[in-house]
Amino acid sequence: MPAILGSGEHRYRVVENWAKLPDGWSLTDAASVAVDSKDRIYVFNRGDHPMVVLDREGNFLRSWGEGLFNRAHGLHIDADDNLYCTDDGDHTVRKCTTDGKVLLTIGIPNKPAPFMSGEPFHRCTHTALSPRGEIYVSDGYGNACVHKYSPDGKLLKTWGEPGTDPGQFNIVHNIATDADGWVYVADRENHRVQVFDGNGKYETQWNNLHRPCALCRCGGGKQPNFIIGELGPGLAVNRKVPNLGPRLSIVDSKGKRIARLGGENGPGLEAGKFLAPHGIAMDSNGDIYIGEVGVTDWKTSFPDTPMPPEVRVSRCLQKLEKI
Repeated sequence: MPAILGSGEHRYRVVENWAKLPDGWSLTDAASVAVDSKDRIYVFNRGDHPMVVLDREGNFLRSWGEGLFNRAHGLHIDADDNLYCTDDGDHTVRKCTTDGKVLLTIGIPNKPAPFMSGEPFHRCTHTALSPRGEIYVSDGYGNACVHKYSPDGKLLKTWGEPGTDPGQFNIVHNIATDADGWVYVADRENHRVQVFDGNGKYETQWNNLHRPCALCRCGGGKQPNFIIGELGPGLAVNRKVPNLGPRLSIVDSKGKRIARLGGENGPGLEAGKFLAPHGIAMDSNGDIYIGEVGVTDWKTSFPDTPMPPEVRVSRCLQKLEKI
């Protein structure tokens, strides 16, 4: 019997070995995923073929991005099926067509801004769009801020600084928006999601999260739900503590938790467990796709266990089928 996660209206069947890659291929870490208007799944990964495209059944369609990207991190898709690919290895955001043509590059490849300077970019992490097409970039590992750009890539505004107060960040790891223009920021090591208006004014925060890493808005209405991927413990002292993830939490538009998927007994390769949920997307049927960075995270979670080959080949991308 397949593993079932969730409860009530939010129950999902784990589809094991879903992705069917060409022989000899591996995704290594699947840093982020996106779904286009035709329910094709784009997997932005750290293997030899950075963008792998699959259909809903997991069949391989094509790949692109070879020689273009340094280190995949974030992926966002707009209403016109343009892909915003955030590369934290060369400090850029590239807007691409679904077949890989680069339409816009923000940032200078391999030229990071000074560490914690607030200038774009130093290991930027993700993007999201306002209702008017403005581009928000979370930045990231070597900065602690959010940048707002015009649709053609002109810098309009920057907000944020290192710290734990409202409007401050400790690893700005992901970002999302809604139809009303609110901006949601996964402030990972502060264990919260912060909510801002479109100009960076702090509004509120969602707590009771553990290292929120992935952030996906579900639906385009006025009161969307969000799926939050939470990482497990990152320290030796609490590595084996239960009920800290890795897991997915589903929350409403006010941040109230309405479902939780997995995470009670830590990370693992068993069906129904996660390694390191790093990117999340949902298709038109309500099925969930999770990109995981299990290779990067393996030594953190399992320092005394050799990494099995399936982590690199088949276990960095999961599909949860809505029941």
